[in-house]
Amino acid sequence: MAPRDGRAKSVFMYPKYSYPLNVIVGLIRDAIFLRPRVFRDDARAAVSRLDPPLRVFGEENIPQDGPCVITVNHYFRPGGSMAPWRHFAAQWLAIAISSVVPKNVHWIMTGELTFPGDWYAPIGMPISRFILNRGARVYGFTTMPPMPPRPRDVEARAASVRAVLDFVMRAENPITGLAPEGGDQPGGVLTMPASGVGRFALLLAAQRLKFVPAGIYEADGELCLKFGEAYELSAPDNLSADEKDKRAAQIIMKNIAPLLPSNLRGEFRG
Repeated sequence: MAPRDGRAKSVFMYPKYSYPLNVIVGLIRDAIFLRPRVFRDDARAAVSRLDPPLRVFGEENIPQDGPCVITVNHYFRPGGSMAPWRHFAAQWLAIAISSVVPKNVHWIMTGELTFPGDWYAPIGMPISRFILNRGARVYGFTTMPPMPPRPRDVEARAASVRAVLDFVMRAENPITGLAPEGGDQPGGVLTMPASGVGRFALLLAAQRLKFVPAGIYEADGELCLKFGEAYELSAPDNLSADEKDKRAAQIIMKNIAPLLPSNLRGEFRG
């Protein structure tokens, strides 16, 4: 029986995610020759294949221009032991958002996958580092060392922060994208970001960027994306640097939480 709203439902429990062949071939080619691509165009092409279609809520809050930062939960769902390849891949966070924002989004993305506990981590980490950094160069994104922070990444993380701030100051009305949690969370439940994320967000706020919260999740066989109202991020001057860092991160996550189903809000429920 067809759903009442006329939208096609997936025959699977979750949406069917796939990529256009021309996008895959073009991306491989351009990654080899380091030729630039427009991520928004590729995102729109990928979302056009989503079955059932992407469901968007809060369309009136979709930023039409910058300067702003779109902050989204790092939703995660494993595929299960019978079909591990059907897990929810993090790139769909960026793909979904970029497909509906009318201006290209500058994403701040991880520069390495760490594969915690997996035997192939020593091989997978350098391979992922090469592929992710290549992709970031093609799309003009900025990479950050993986979360949680590692002592050896201090200088690299500082360089990434400077690169983002440089982009924000040079670009005209920039729109940036950030998943503050920085990695997959058990059950896709909203989690407090690592130390330093709030401090970084306050640096962006100091450049007069507003913050636009977004929540992404799967429900009733559909990929759902919901935007909240933009707000200005700040922390009281009388707090210490660490307290400001924590307060800013809490504000960001508390603005994302209401956009998610209650079972995904974690400690930010209520």
